[in-house]
Amino acid sequence: MTVAAIRLALVLALVLAWEGAARFSNPLLSAPPSVVLPALVRVLTLDSYPELPRHLLVTAREIAIAYAMAVLAGLAIGFALGLYRTLGRAYGPILAALYAVPAVVWYPSLMLFFGLDSSSKIAFGFLLGFFPITLAVLAGIRQVSPQLVTVARAFGATPLTTFVKVMVPAMMFTLVGGLRTGLALTVIGVIVGEILGSRQGIGSLINHAYGLLRTADYVALVLVTLVLIVASDALASLVEHRAQRWSE
Repeated sequence: MTVAAIRLALVLALVLAWEGAARFSNPLLSAPPSVVLPALVRVLTLDSYPELPRHLLVTAREIAIAYAMAVLAGLAIGFALGLYRTLGRAYGPILAALYAVPAVVWYPSLMLFFGLDSSSKIAFGFLLGFFPITLAVLAGIRQVSPQLVTVARAFGATPLTTFVKVMVPAMMFTLVGGLRTGLALTVIGVIVGEILGSRQGIGSLINHAYGLLRTADYVALVLVTLVLIVASDALASLVEHRAQRWSE
């Protein structure tokens, strides 16, 4: 069997199991695929939620801003800590310890400081995306062989040329992996922030449907969110493959 056939069989098995289990559950708490599918059609045709495109644009804008900030800050601080080893030894363990703290504990403070508007969602997405990017850059620089740098300088390469031609290709795999992880966590951070407290965005619609016990709409909106997350990860995967080819 091909990989696509195996995946299709797995999806069908999960859908059938979901349908069977939901039939024997409380309809207010679970909805079978046969009920979710019509709800998904109503959601996509804007019958249930005519403002869905606007909420999706709000979420996409928050993700883009948060991820751009996380990339800029993560690259800058990661390169600074990696190139200046004293700073790296001093602050690297602190960043690793902060990254180990469950990020959700920071959200109440962010919400109190920034309010329920987009700012708190952007800040939360930035916080989740910043740490993996920074630590990936730091780890990538540390894994570059000192012999490569020494040989490049022996042939007269300037520090900038050494950095661009030797260090960046050598750490590309780790760097791109960190960027991909940062994107995934940024998306999760923004959407979770919207669910926990927001007046707009796809997360606010999910929270609204769940609060009214509109279970079928709730699951349909979750599926729309899942497509958004999978699409962002697929884009990141494409960029990762291109970067790997460039570094070879």
